[in-house]
Amino acid sequence: MAVNVVGLVVLLLFYLIIIIVGIVAARLKKKATGTSRMEEAIVAGRDINEIVGIFTMTATTVGGGYINGTAESIASSGMVWTLAPFGIFLGLITGGIVFARPMRDHQYLTMLDPIQEKSGDVVVILVYLATLCGDVFWTASILVALGTSLSVIVNIPLSIAILSSSAATVCYTMFGQMVSVAYTDIVQLIFIIIGLGLSLPFVLTNENVGSITDTTDTWIGQFDVGMTSPWIDLFIAMIFGTIPWQAYFQRVLSVRSGRQAQILSVAGAFSAVVLAIPSVLIGAVATSADWNNTSLGASPMMLNQSSMTLPYVLHEFTPRWVAVLGLGAISAAVMSSMDSSILGSSSMFTNNIYKRIIRKKAQDTETLWVQTIAIFCVGSLATLVSLFVPIVYGLFVLAADIVFVIVLPQLFCAVFIKWTNVYGSITGFLIGTILRMGAGEVLLDWQPFIEYPFYSVNSGQQFPFRTFAMIVSLITVVIVSLLADLSRKYLCKKSQENKYTLQVGGEVNSQTQHIGGSCTSSHPLISLPS
Repeated sequence: MAVNVVGLVVLLLFYLIIIIVGIVAARLKKKATGTSRMEEAIVAGRDINEIVGIFTMTATTVGGGYINGTAESIASSGMVWTLAPFGIFLGLITGGIVFARPMRDHQYLTMLDPIQEKSGDVVVILVYLATLCGDVFWTASILVALGTSLSVIVNIPLSIAILSSSAATVCYTMFGQMVSVAYTDIVQLIFIIIGLGLSLPFVLTNENVGSITDTTDTWIGQFDVGMTSPWIDLFIAMIFGTIPWQAYFQRVLSVRSGRQAQILSVAGAFSAVVLAIPSVLIGAVATSADWNNTSLGASPMMLNQSSMTLPYVLHEFTPRWVAVLGLGAISAAVMSSMDSSILGSSSMFTNNIYKRIIRKKAQDTETLWVQTIAIFCVGSLATLVSLFVPIVYGLFVLAADIVFVIVLPQLFCAVFIKWTNVYGSITGFLIGTILRMGAGEVLLDWQPFIEYPFYSVNSGQQFPFRTFAMIVSLITVVIVSLLADLSRKYLCKKSQENKYTLQVGGEVNSQTQHIGGSCTSSHPLISLPS
């Protein structure tokens, strides 16, 4: 099959437009008064207005995984198991109500800042590694999805599709950083709306597509009462797992006030739900279409290619030029997710690891170079994973679970619970990791070493282990922090009593040293900032 030249030209033109918009936006954006160059790079000088903020929040949420994954889930599992749109909707609203205002009012640069202030460098390195895994594996998984979509519609090799898309995204992100990302998100969101919006009438009226009302039972799906516990577990993880990502907080921290941060979170939630409708309809079409009259000869679900549902529907049931525009929508969605992920991970590395741990005296020029190099490195790492790791999606699911189980408790405690400290944070991190890893992962063929209640070899874990591990991690942080604080106070009291006895002439032969230095330190074992 020959390369679709028209599709290739349109795709290259689309990439060129995105790169130009990113570069021009970075050049035209004036430096906000009173902001440093790092603030300009990471949070656009905190000068993103509400409209741009809503666009960039929506585009980041409505990524390649969101569009492709929703269509796939509707076609293969039904709406009752398509939890992402509703989970993300509730997650963004929760994040806006609970986290957005305090984070923006404190003028943090990254979501790791409160964790670093509260628990110090050791904890922030551990948490950063967890978030880095999430960002890299997520980016790699959507690059694979885009590459396979391009191979279907444009008929170019998978590796070339992945490399070209990754190169374009890394290019404009390195050049303009948060400013470029925010304004290219506007263009990408417009492409998503136009591409999917134009595709729907052709898909729904194609002669090989039956009425989706005739297959309602299939695409709505059946709810098995016996799966109530896993369903609840996944839904809770989807809701609260939406919050602890730098891509989300980078937008919250880039607007002009805490109130605006709340508005763009809520507006982004509603926009994301609306933009899920085309994917839901395309997934429903996949269940009602006559695939025997297509080049596939059978449905993607029958061929065990359900992840390709959306590109196959566009390819088989729309004119070629419409399919190309639909592909542009998929490409835009992937790029809007990828730029956010690689910018988020590089920003946390530069601000929280390099500048605060490795080179505390680094000047803005140096840190900007580090930031640019970090963007290239994270983007390259994600690209390599997408090219050479065959189980990318399974790794992403595991990493996303770890972000939910570990990062969320750490962030919540750092922002809202004042007495938590390094001991509670490290213990909670380790306990949460063990509890989640112990559950295994089906997508990785990783057998569990912890068999939770109701476990069976055939059905796997039926216990809500993700939510359980997150709650236990949170409780551990709080309780161990309290015990560490009480022990500090007790040792300080005994130390002062011993000092007093010696001062008045007593023959007390005891050590007045206590664990960790001054009694005012909130970290008795390790000298870290309180």
